[in-house]
Amino acid sequence: MTHPVWFDAAKAPSAEDCVVARLIDRHAAATPDKVFMRFENGEEWTWAQTRQIALSTAAALQARGVKPGDIVAAWAPNSAALARAWFGANYAGAALAPINTSFRGRLLEHAIAKTGARILVVHPDLATRLPGLSLGSLERMILTGARPNELDLPLVIEPLAALDGEASAAVAVEVQPWDTPVIIFTSGTTGPSKAVVTSYVQEWTTARITYGYMTADDRMLVNLPMFHVGGISGIMAALASGGSIALFEAFDTRRFWSLVRETGSTTCSGFIGALTSFLHKEPARPDDSDNPLRICTLSPVSEETVALAKRFGFDYVTGFNMTEVSSPLISEVNEKTMRSCGRARAGVECRIVDANDQTVPDGEVGELVIRSDRPWELFKEYLGDPQATAEAWRNGWFHTGDLLSRDADGLFYFVDRKKDAIRRRGENMSSLEIEMEVAAYEDVREVAAYGVDLPGGEQEVMVCVAPKPGATIDPKALLEFLIPRMAHFMVPRFVRIEAELPKTPTNKIQKVELRKEGVTGQTWDREAAGITVKREKLSTH
Repeated sequence: MTHPVWFDAAKAPSAEDCVVARLIDRHAAATPDKVFMRFENGEEWTWAQTRQIALSTAAALQARGVKPGDIVAAWAPNSAALARAWFGANYAGAALAPINTSFRGRLLEHAIAKTGARILVVHPDLATRLPGLSLGSLERMILTGARPNELDLPLVIEPLAALDGEASAAVAVEVQPWDTPVIIFTSGTTGPSKAVVTSYVQEWTTARITYGYMTADDRMLVNLPMFHVGGISGIMAALASGGSIALFEAFDTRRFWSLVRETGSTTCSGFIGALTSFLHKEPARPDDSDNPLRICTLSPVSEETVALAKRFGFDYVTGFNMTEVSSPLISEVNEKTMRSCGRARAGVECRIVDANDQTVPDGEVGELVIRSDRPWELFKEYLGDPQATAEAWRNGWFHTGDLLSRDADGLFYFVDRKKDAIRRRGENMSSLEIEMEVAAYEDVREVAAYGVDLPGGEQEVMVCVAPKPGATIDPKALLEFLIPRMAHFMVPRFVRIEAELPKTPTNKIQKVELRKEGVTGQTWDREAAGITVKREKLSTH
């Protein structure tokens, strides 16, 4: 079974094809009473209701000064409130910048400042993290639920009902395919998170490649967060196809198959990394194959992938994507070649290059670089960071920072990340950001943060620290210091304490040596110590 071609790669999409407001308008006219979105709290929106809510929200945002080209920030879990913020912003000609709900402290300050947004739509539980922080250009905050008593901020604070504008008052905006629907934060490898400025063409292309098998008869279970490209592109796939969405806050191994059955989902927003392993290791049941899931996108291809698909009776595709691109690599359906990312799709060129951008021979490892035949299929820029944008786009190719290889048949294989990014359970993070927080601990003299590989292709966060002279470091005390300062997924699992960290002749810490040594016999393991760090569960409003 081969991977079909879902659109003409030589033809750029029109505004009717890819602009969110145009797509909603089209489906609301053609199938007004069809359910488009179902939310975790049981609320449902038909296409007609979606359009009305989007127009109402756009009118309210416009009344508060939002103009075409502006950015509206949102800080909330997957929910109806977050969906209306996205659609309303787009109807007003603005872009939505969803912020990771695990951000706090300096990481959160950086994200808010980077957007330059004057309005923040925020979950009330998250709003309690804001006092004491620099709030950038923010002037107004719209809470998605009841206002916390302890909230004291120099902002105009309004309830979600403030977005219930008069739909007929919304001013129509001419939005083009090259305009920006969303700005998505992705973790840098050598500095703070970068804000990726996308286009409608890019998001539509990503959806049509990654989930191009989706039809108007399909429902996608979206349980990847909307502050990641996986959540956004899943919803975009339903917008493009006229299908429907069941939107849930997060992936839950124990509930996954019951949710698939309960919601009638025929596809999902993807199994990433360890998620496949989690599902594969669940106890087998006689009715495993009795479910509506027919096809999904997952990575990587492994023995567990093949076994999981066979056990539960679904087809799959795999590929390669990142926030800055639009699924340049895609596989055939039910690809069996282990670790394969598939082949370069129509309309893009993919090369594996050395440090001088010279193509390496087949079979050798190098960095994946990409360019597209069509304008606007790859990201526009890193917001407010022209130097990083120029570096990524040097020599006319986008440099992914990922190491891959290619065989003589044109199949690509993911190998490793070029720099120091760490990936844990679907979250990419900067080692520098972790190191900054660890270094703030009084007794730490120097620190190196890095990922250690675990079976199944996942990583765990490890830090190696050297204490100040005369000081000692208690790993448990260090973790207690870090937990309130960091996103949950950034909190190290392993802590290694050494008198001195290995260095190069130029006094740079040799992380490559630390990675080689991995988890030593003297490494402290917080899981073995019984310390569990979980994502904060937010109430549904």
